[in-house]
Formats: sequence, structure tokens, C-alpha cells
Amino acid sequence: MPLSSASVHPDVSDVFQRFSSRRSVVHSTCGIVACTQPLAAKCGIDVLQAGGNAADAAVAVAAGLNLTEPCSTGIGGDMFCLYYDAKTGKVSALNGSGRSGNQYTLERIRSSLDLPAEAARGDKIPLTSVHAVTVPGAAAGWVDTVARFGSGKLNMSQILAPAIELGEKGYPVSELTATFWQKSEAGLRAASPNFAEWLKKDPAAKPDGYRAPRAGEIMRNPTLAETFRTLATEGKKGFYSGRIAEAIVEVVQARGGHLDLSDLEHHLEKGSEPVEPISLKFGGDDGVEIWEHPPNGQGIIALMALGIIQELQAQGVVPKFGPEDFNTAPYLHTIIEALRISFADANWFVADPNEVSVPVAGLLAPEYLAERAKLFKADAVAKSSALSHGTPGGPAYPSPAWRSSDTVYFAVSDADGNAISFINSNFGGFGTSIVPKGCGFSLQNRGANFSLDPKHPNAMAPRKRPYHTIIPGLVTNPSDGSLHSVFGVMGGFMQPQGHVQTLLGQLTGGLNPQQALDAPRICIGSGMPDEGDVFAAIVSVEEGMPEETVAGLRALGHDVRVITGKARALFGRGQIIRYVKDPVEDIALWSAGSDQRGDGGAYPL
Repeated sequence: MPLSSASVHPDVSDVFQRFSSRRSVVHSTCGIVACTQPLAAKCGIDVLQAGGNAADAAVAVAAGLNLTEPCSTGIGGDMFCLYYDAKTGKVSALNGSGRSGNQYTLERIRSSLDLPAEAARGDKIPLTSVHAVTVPGAAAGWVDTVARFGSGKLNMSQILAPAIELGEKGYPVSELTATFWQKSEAGLRAASPNFAEWLKKDPAAKPDGYRAPRAGEIMRNPTLAETFRTLATEGKKGFYSGRIAEAIVEVVQARGGHLDLSDLEHHLEKGSEPVEPISLKFGGDDGVEIWEHPPNGQGIIALMALGIIQELQAQGVVPKFGPEDFNTAPYLHTIIEALRISFADANWFVADPNEVSVPVAGLLAPEYLAERAKLFKADAVAKSSALSHGTPGGPAYPSPAWRSSDTVYFAVSDADGNAISFINSNFGGFGTSIVPKGCGFSLQNRGANFSLDPKHPNAMAPRKRPYHTIIPGLVTNPSDGSLHSVFGVMGGFMQPQGHVQTLLGQLTGGLNPQQALDAPRICIGSGMPDEGDVFAAIVSVEEGMPEETVAGLRALGHDVRVITGKARALFGRGQIIRYVKDPVEDIALWSAGSDQRGDGGAYPL
């Protein structure tokens, strides 16, 4: 396989002193799993040790995370992945997102929500509404990932076996997961009569002998283990028809929803969609090529923001940033404004490309990015009123109330040089928290991200995929097509913001993967439902950011809010695996970081 031209990480002690980097980089010559849950990582390591490759292991991790972090992800949600094939140097993308039901007309949904026929700003599908349920895409996505990218040495029964064992024998619940689980208990109870499948049996618990598990307690979910076993032995058909499909439809329709068996059969027929990844070259001849998923995902925002920054540097409006500029006010101001401009476009254009025209090439064209860069002001915040979308499209439209989400992102590499960037999500918490009877998983609420205005490209329509927040990232070296890294940051609309910040931390800040993840981050807007949007001048800044940076941002006109404690979950949780080369031994190795805002880490094979 081609070796990366990158060397081992440089000494950046001067930058390191600006913040407390709490973990060391993890190195391996055989492969790494980086994720938010150690027991889920072990599922992937077990599969790698059994002869599977990065794709096989990723599916094992995804299943393990459904058990160990159900408040973020699961088989009742959606997935996306980017895969790097070491033999061919090819980057491939798989869209594993589900669609709305065939009866999900805008008129029917508005009527079901008791909304007037005429759209008004602020109309939306509540996150807890049964009408937010879309067909789960993850089950098909897992099977299709193994079929397209797997080693061929292991079957689905072998790949899902570690997660099935966790479900049947039980596992200790981690610290952060326990906190979120306890906060979600009331929602689980209210969502469906099957809530006990996601609670711990405790005879002393009132009122019914069930409660959310506490940190360190053993949790079992044999019904989810049985769902995994059905998927393993019967394939996609076992999930999208028969017992599981019938349970999904039954619980949705019992709550007044409109999903039916034909919608799951439709997804069985369609499967996951192989799509062409989109990319942008950054940094000139010695730079990198950044790869993202195309719409209906929001990865294009990260590419556009990086493209705008590159245009600003080419025009001399901002300098070419170096390590000394990292997390200074001018540096962050440039990132913030480039992201705001990019979000303004994405808010209008990102939709299901199979249903509406999405001008991806036009949005990434250098001349268009150069034009959009003219909205940037080096000495002030751009007015929100100026941030409508650009020319390749219809009239400007105000931003809807965007939603935060809970997601898991993880990365896996193997001894053969393959790597996968994988993301799986329920959208918000346990999703709708609706549990199909006897299935052990909750249904996502991804449909809440549809627009309810018929004029909007992302408007609700039958069998359409909504705007998707979850985005995996991957980077290659344009000089030879070799792999640079797989990376991602989870957390709703924080995700493209995290992509830009962690990548630039490495490329311009000189940080290693762990330092890039540990460094304090910013988030445009509050990042929470109904509390502002990315067009506003609100900038949430994580504790640990230099005081002079905070003062500098305020002087430029940003409404800065410093976020501390557990509220720092707003800034997402990321993973990075770098492919580097020992310059003396001429040996390829993996170097990984895992976000200290999560419960997990990077685990070498």
C-alpha cells in the first residue's frame, strides 16, 4: 500500500502549554479502534483479532455501542461511513439513512400535528413526536458495510457475536452514559409501554420495579441481543420484514403514526445507497484532500468553510495561519464567520438529492467560494440579515429552529492499512424513545429535521430522506492518494464545526491527534433545540480558552458565552486516527486520539 508522506508528529510544546492535553496519543502498527465506549471498542478488537478488517470491526463496534451508549445510537437509527481501501487507494461512501413513510405527505403530517395548512416560521415536528420516526437505516447499513467493504472472512453472526454476548451476559454502565440515561428515563416511560426493555430491573424501584441504571451497575438487554441474532442469521430481511418490522409498525401506529410495513419493505428493496464522496483540496501542493459525505448529509459545510478560509488567505484578507495563531481571536473569528456563511447555504440546499436538485459542484466551485468569501469582515461580525444563501438556487429563506443531536462517531483501522470513518445516530438521545415490543431498541426521531414549509427543498414528503447532521470525515494526501487520517466529531450541528477545528488544529496548529481533540472548541449558536441558530452572533466557547481570545471575540462583536462542566457536551466528542510513517524505520503506523469529553479512548490491536 502507499505510505503517507507525513512524518511522526512534531514537537509542539509551545502550543501544548495553551491548554491541558489530558491524554497521550495511542500508537500501533496493527490497527486501532477509537470510540466513546471501551467495551464497544473491545467488540471491534475481537473482530480484528478473529481476522476481520476495519469494516467488519466497525459494525461490531456499532452494535456494541447500541448496548453501551443507547442514549446516543442504535439499530433503530441511521448510519454513514467513509471507507479507505489500502489496496486501491479508493475512498468510498455508503449512505445508510432511512426515509419517511409513503403516507408522510406534508398535509397529513401538519394535520396530525394540529398545525394550520399554511406554513409559519417555527412550525416543526417535535423531537418526541411519533411523526419524527423515519425508517431505521442502520440495520441495512451494517449488513451492506460488511458486504461492500468487509474482509469476506467473517459472517454477520461472527461480527455481531461480541455485542450479543454483552446484551445477554450484561455489562457495566459507564459514567457519562449513566448520567444521560437517568435524564432520559422519564422520556422512555412516556414514549411507549415497552420502556422497561431499556431500564434496569430493581424490585426496590418505584413505582414498578424498573429504573435507569447507575454508573458501574450491570445492565442486560436480551431482547436487543435477539434482534442482533435475527439480523445475523436472516440478514436485512429479518429486520425489515417479519417479527421486528411488525413490532415497529405496531408501536408507531398505536401512537397515531403513519409508518406501515410497505415502508420497511421499500427500504429492504432499496438498501443502503453507495454514493460518491465529495472532497476539497486544502493547503496547496503540500496540503491534503478532505473527503465528506454528499447531501443529504451536512459534510459539505465543512468543505465550504475550509474553501472560504482558503480563498480569504489567497486574497490576503487573512494570513496563512500557523501554530502561533491557533485559538487566537482572529483565527477563531475567521473560522466562525466562514462556518456561518456555509451554514447559510446548507440550510437551504442540503436535502435528499434523489428528490430535489442539490448543486454540490456549484457550492464547492472556487469561484463561488471566492464570491461567498466577500461576506467576511476581518474586523466585525457579519450581520445575520446578510447571511442568506448564495446564487445557485431560489429566494432566501430564514433559518428554521435547528436541532442538536446525540450520536456516536468512531474510527477503525487494520493491519492491512484499511480504515473506516463511521457514524451512527438516533438523532436526539434515545430518539423518540419509542421501543418496539420485544426488540430492545428505540426508534430515531430524524424526521424532526424536515422542514414543514412546502417551499423548502428539505420539506417533508413521502419516502424522502431528511437533512442529516451525522457526517464521517476522511483525509488523503493528494500527492500519492495515500491515507492521512479518518476523523469525526459527533454532536448535531457541531459536527462540521468540529471537523474544521480539529483538522485545522493539526494542519495549521501543529497539534497531534490527541491535542487537536483536547483543545478547547467553539460552537456557533447554543447548539440546543429552540435556543438560537448559526446565523446569530452567539458563540459558545469552551472553558480553557485563553481569556485574551474571549475578550478579542467580544471586541469583534461576537456574543460569547463560556461553557463549563458537563455542559461542555455541546462541543461534541471526536476521534482521530492518523496514518503516519516512522522516518527512521520506514514502518507504517497508526496514531490515534480519542476525545476526553467522552467515556472511551483509542485502543490498539
